[in-house]
Amino acid sequence: MAGCKVDQGSELAEVERGPHVELRNVRIAYKKPSEHHYAVVADDIDLKIRQGEFVTIVGPSGCGKTSLLLAIDGLLRPLRGEVLIRGEPVTRPGRDRAMVFQEFALLPWRTVFGNVAFGMELQGGRPSSEQVNRYISLVGLSGFERHHPHQLSGGMRQRVGLARALAVNPEILLMDEPFGALDAQTREMMAGELLRIWQVERKTVVFVTHDIDEAIFLADRVIVMSPAPGRVMAEIQVTLPRPRRPELRASPAFAEHRSCLHRLLFREQGNGGSVG
Repeated sequence: MAGCKVDQGSELAEVERGPHVELRNVRIAYKKPSEHHYAVVADDIDLKIRQGEFVTIVGPSGCGKTSLLLAIDGLLRPLRGEVLIRGEPVTRPGRDRAMVFQEFALLPWRTVFGNVAFGMELQGGRPSSEQVNRYISLVGLSGFERHHPHQLSGGMRQRVGLARALAVNPEILLMDEPFGALDAQTREMMAGELLRIWQVERKTVVFVTHDIDEAIFLADRVIVMSPAPGRVMAEIQVTLPRPRRPELRASPAFAEHRSCLHRLLFREQGNGGSVG
């Protein structure tokens, strides 16, 4: 279809400058309690992500989307295969990666300023007010530095979490359904804010979501996972222009991408499938 470029299976687009993140033949499995065998949640994952690329991952519940993020972050060791950052195997978490979860996970006794500074402190640094305030300003929270999490809306708390991740200056930002707990209006607003920040920071972003429109609106590429054990079923090259404006969601080109992605997901899952 015009405007919706799809490569089936593991035949991913050629990466011109060499991958920033690469997964080679990755299998992720969890040992079942009181049993001697493993439950495979993702298998045969081959994926290459360019530096500065914004990639979203969609697929049904249980297909290993979050597990892939954990493997890239170094918090989870694949049962088979390897994860590479700039060609080097990932064996543990590193300062070049930061993760943002759906749960806000803010320290309730710390202010906005204190929460944003926390990540820097964990890395042994002593952040200056100027450094911390830069990231508070970047996420649009100037004036709220002295507020505690309970004094903020859900969207504002998620902005604090994003600022805290950005403040450690990672090369790679891993995001696990970060807007899933927000109402629809706030969610769309946060998607626009994230793209604004990405245009400034140009981090490599891997973003897991169950929302088809969100996946398209944010991404350069959408990776489509099959039901468990999850495999890369296809990818969609998003050909929509940047910068992305909210009104783009109502355009025929956006509808074309949505239709393409919907068919890929539900062809595999059937009408009763659950994307999440």
